[in-house]
Amino acid sequence: MKVFRLLILCILFVPGSNDDDDDKYEVLLMEGDSVTLHTDVKTNQQDRMTWYFNGIRIAQIRGDQSKICTDVQCDERFRDRLKLDSQTGDLTITNTKTTDSGVFQLHAISREIIQKIFDVSVHGVSGVDTGEESVMEGDSVTLHTDVQINQQDTMKWYLNDFRIAEITGDQSKICTDVQCKERFRDRLKLDHQTGSLTITDTRTTDSGLYKLKIVRSIRHRHSISIIRIKRFSITVIDSSLPLGVLTGICAAAAVVVLVVVTVVCVKCWRWCCSRGHKNNVVNDVL
Repeated sequence: MKVFRLLILCILFVPGSNDDDDDKYEVLLMEGDSVTLHTDVKTNQQDRMTWYFNGIRIAQIRGDQSKICTDVQCDERFRDRLKLDSQTGDLTITNTKTTDSGVFQLHAISREIIQKIFDVSVHGVSGVDTGEESVMEGDSVTLHTDVQINQQDTMKWYLNDFRIAEITGDQSKICTDVQCKERFRDRLKLDHQTGSLTITDTRTTDSGLYKLKIVRSIRHRHSISIIRIKRFSITVIDSSLPLGVLTGICAAAAVVVLVVVTVVCVKCWRWCCSRGHKNNVVNDVL
C-alpha cells in the first residue's frame, strides 16, 4: 500500500504534467509595435537555442554561431524584421504585422532543457497611433498617451527626432539640453500618471511631428518587452492670418482626420470578423 501511494505521488508531481496552458504566454500587440521575447538565460559555448514560428524554424544559436531565416519562406515573411541577441537568445520582432500572429516557441538546451511558448496576436489597426491636430497660436494642446504608467515603463517624447521629455519609473525629465530649453522655456508639462504631454502658450515654431516611445516590460512565467510608437502631427496656426485662410486650413485638417478615422474603423471591423475575441490576453497595457 505504501509503495502504491508513493507511485501515485510521483505521477502527480512529474514536471510537465500540469495543464499545457501554464507553458503559454499570450501577447496582444498592435500593428507596428516591436516585441522582444526573452529567454531569461545567458548562453555559453555549449548552449543550443532554436526559435520556431508555427512549427517553422526562424532562428537558432549553436555555440558562437547564430542564424536567422535560413529558408525562403521565413525570409519573405520576416524580411529584416527579426533580431537575435547572441548573449541571451532573446528574439525581437520589429514593425509587427498581422501576418506575425501565431505561436512562437523557444527550444533551448542549456543547463537544462527549456521550452517557452508565446501565442502572439497582432491587431491590424495601424494608424490609430497617429493623430493630427491644429491649434491657434497661444492656445494649449495636450498629447494623450491613453495609458497608465507603472514602475516598469519608460516613456520618451521627441519633436522632429530630438528628445524633449522622459519618464523612467518615478523619475521624469523635461528639456535636458540647451536647444530644448530655449525653444520651450517652461511651456512643457508632463502628467506623471499617464505620461501625457501638454504644450502651453503654443507658437508657430512648435509645429512638427511629436513622437512618443513607450517601452513596457512584463515579467511573469515568461518575459516580454513591448515597444509602442505614437505620433502626433501638430500644426500651430498663426493668429494674424486672415479669417478665410484660417477656415480653409481647419477644413483641410478635418478632412484628413475623417480619412484616418475611416481607415482605422474599416481595419478594426475586418480584424474582428477574421479573428474574434481572445481570452486571457496579456497587455491590457498599451
